[in-house]
Amino acid sequence: MSSQSTKAESTKTSALERGEAMTGAEILVSCMEREGVELIFAYPGGASMPIHQALSKSDQIRTVLPRHEQGGSFAAEGYARATGKVGVCMATSGPGATNLVTAIADAYLDSTPLVTITGQVPQSMIGRGAFQETDFFGMTLPVVKHSYLVTDINEIPRIVKEAFYIANTGRPGPVVIDMPKDVQEARAQPVYPNEINLRGYDPTRELDEVALNEVMGLIKEAKRPMIYCGGGIISAEAAGELKEFVERTGIPVASTIMGVGSFPESHDFSLKWLGMHGTVYANNAVNEADLLLALGVRFDDRVTGKVSEFAKHGTIVHIDIDNSEINKNKDVKLPILANIKEALARLNELLEKGGSKARVSGHDQFPDWYEKIAMWKKDFPLGYQDPDPKLIPPQYPIEQLYDLTKGDLIVTTGVGQHQMWAGQYYHFDHPRRFITSAGLGSMGYGYPAALGAKLAFPDMQVVDIDGDGSFLMNIQELATAKVEKIAAKAIILNNQHLGMVVQWEDLKYEGNRANTYLGDPNAPEDDIYPDYVTMCAGFGVTCERVTEREGVRPAIERMLASDEAYVLDIMVPYTEHVLPMIPGGMSYKDIITERIAENFKGNVPSAL
Repeated sequence: MSSQSTKAESTKTSALERGEAMTGAEILVSCMEREGVELIFAYPGGASMPIHQALSKSDQIRTVLPRHEQGGSFAAEGYARATGKVGVCMATSGPGATNLVTAIADAYLDSTPLVTITGQVPQSMIGRGAFQETDFFGMTLPVVKHSYLVTDINEIPRIVKEAFYIANTGRPGPVVIDMPKDVQEARAQPVYPNEINLRGYDPTRELDEVALNEVMGLIKEAKRPMIYCGGGIISAEAAGELKEFVERTGIPVASTIMGVGSFPESHDFSLKWLGMHGTVYANNAVNEADLLLALGVRFDDRVTGKVSEFAKHGTIVHIDIDNSEINKNKDVKLPILANIKEALARLNELLEKGGSKARVSGHDQFPDWYEKIAMWKKDFPLGYQDPDPKLIPPQYPIEQLYDLTKGDLIVTTGVGQHQMWAGQYYHFDHPRRFITSAGLGSMGYGYPAALGAKLAFPDMQVVDIDGDGSFLMNIQELATAKVEKIAAKAIILNNQHLGMVVQWEDLKYEGNRANTYLGDPNAPEDDIYPDYVTMCAGFGVTCERVTEREGVRPAIERMLASDEAYVLDIMVPYTEHVLPMIPGGMSYKDIITERIAENFKGNVPSAL
């Protein structure tokens, strides 16, 4: 601690002890300290400068300066997803605030606890079209769990305490605190509340014993049961309870993308994940089950496909903490409003009373069902065609990364084909190890999220598996990594295209390319554009380009051995499709397991 920060802390403490007035900005920072905040991603501007001044005097909160507000807000999400704590980000008014909207919407759809603080023009200027004024409170209403416009300095302690409580209780989500500059600069003596009393908001759920006993009866009668679990398991820290429940009942498990890691994928009862690009056997089992236990999920369209055809022959039990999700997308036989951790714990108690013992292997409980699943696994394993030894299949680097790390890694991703391949070919046995934008599908998410995860767990390897299009969207955060000494790594699967859109062009538009090639069509045939190696060098970050298969593993080893930020630019063919695939709006019976479109031959670098 520097003498300057020691002096600032001493002065602040003395002011509090003497009951002296503090600025609104200082009160805000002291409230965040009381909430245990250790990290904030904040980009300064005219309407938030007082808060930055107060943060500079905090000995508890580390302020990380992103190079773009979106990068900072995605980093806050990465921190929250890796830890389960509330992520905090901040920006100034107007364009600074609006640059946070994508992350707020992302956190809303993926149930990520996030507190977003924005500066606002002085109250006397609100509604007058002042410089850098936007109605941030109004424009974010559809994508927040709650929001505040602070108009009274004396309300700051209550508002901050409520904001953090709301963000991280019940179904987690984003909360906005919009603070006018005059409130930041006003002075008052803070009074910190000890309790929270929010009329109309009670995240506690009383367990329905009758319904849980009915679940027990359904399990007893089932011949083909399945568990379909999602991000709610991870948010509730219920992975341990789920594992015990599965091993007591012997019911196989398929997760959503958000639920990856909620149940160990190496476990004998795991079918990995289901949905548009999930395993054939997971999709088949969920849809042909006679009992489907949907735990902490929302029946997203990327999971269900044609919702009327989804699991239509089975009895569906849906346990979720959010009443708005019950019967929203899919009508179910037995809806249960409950904290999933408490519900599973109670079900485990009932199973123990009934004499059900934990089993970690063997399929004695449902032998015919597991025999059918084994047949699906044999007939439709995850795999890919590899006809050209000169090329690097995009799945191959992920397989090598897993082989070198064996799951001891936090993986973040951007959005696109690489995201799906990361979920397919890396294997996750623990929650909070796969951090991706699932509901909103925000490109540019991967590397900033890796920064947040790495700051949360500096002793763990954190690798962003990204695409060239997605990585470029927030490449400026390499500067944050370099200056802040954040050793987050990145593997770019570079196919010079927007690969997932190309895949749809192949499937739906006969391979006609409509603005999906990211290279320079006027450049020499063997040119790679943009040149990530040169760009990374400009940020002071090491980047290797890998064009041959035998170079992949040694490059990954060098990347993992580095104690600094590191990028691998791995050239892969753009013609590869993510398979299997259930086309949007169709059912699991329409799944595509083999490429059905001809490779498109266009003006692209010969390296691809």
